Amino acid sequence: MALELAPHQIIVRPLVTEKGTHQSERHNAYSFEVHPQATKLTIRAAVEELWNVRVLDVRTQNRKGKLRRHKMSKGVQSDWKKAVVKLHPDDKMAFF
Repeated sequence: MALELAPHQIIVRPLVTEKGTHQSERHNAYSFEVHPQATKLTIRAAVEELWNVRVLDVRTQNRKGKLRRHKMSKGVQSDWKKAVVKLHPDDKMAFF
């Protein structure tokens, strides 16, 4: 059973990190936190529609939530999905 998601539901947020900034400057690849049930094809379509760019490649990772402590109690952060989207050399994105 496929879940129909709107493009703004697929892309949760861009990941602005030191490594991600390096990838965007050198390799024209951008990182996003995406919906856990999103596929590479839906991620590609969402990025192309939201930013009006051409996507060459999509790589995904399922990230495990980290263990966290606060005083005497322990908890676990949620698992999440990361996507690295490589764009056509003529296209750019700006998050700032």
